[in-house]
Amino acid sequence: MRLPDTVIFDLDGTLVDSAPDLTGALNHTMRTIRLPEIGAHEVRHMVGHGARALIHKAVTAAGTTLDDAAFDRAFETFLDYYADHVADLTTPFPNAIETLTLLRDNGVKLGVCTNKPQRLTELLLGSLGMSHWFGAVLGADAVTEKKPHAGHLTATVDRLGGDLRRTVMVGDSQTDVDTARNAGTPVVAVSFGYSTVPAVELLADRLIDDFRELPEALAALVAHR
Repeated sequence: MRLPDTVIFDLDGTLVDSAPDLTGALNHTMRTIRLPEIGAHEVRHMVGHGARALIHKAVTAAGTTLDDAAFDRAFETFLDYYADHVADLTTPFPNAIETLTLLRDNGVKLGVCTNKPQRLTELLLGSLGMSHWFGAVLGADAVTEKKPHAGHLTATVDRLGGDLRRTVMVGDSQTDVDTARNAGTPVVAVSFGYSTVPAVELLADRLIDDFRELPEALAALVAHR
């Protein structure tokens, strides 16, 4: 089958199920600032815009606010704890590794475009032994404008030496779909991620329920371009 030149993946909720460790770090932070913990199910729907946004949503859910200094301390608490526990419970989604291998072996350039901080992204991929699949990994603080800005995706493609006209984005959220739309690329959504709405409502070009379906979905998008 004919595949895209380049495939760019979101990380949390797309390639890896990181919600358990994100929940652990968030609730450690909430305990530190003496606010109620957030359930794991709720955290899954708060992920996608970076750690600051995650903390802000959790604090708001607790019915309060933090001044700038207190928020910055909470943010540092989260980052420090998460860095120490980044891969305690996080795992790749089923069939993700096999699919990455298939794509790479067929000459597809692979990259990661995530709103997670660069240091934590590299730490997580390294801890899971996944770094070598990707020729470019760009976190939110590695670019001037993060997702859903098109520049985050285009910078990842450029770093790979890829062709934006032959690129497909793979993600799990409205942020990922909007990023792809802003960059003018097709997008595949996964149904098993952390979207705040049912994945079918994201209106991606293709929707998959398992990574085994991704090569066929990618080939179909190439055929229709």
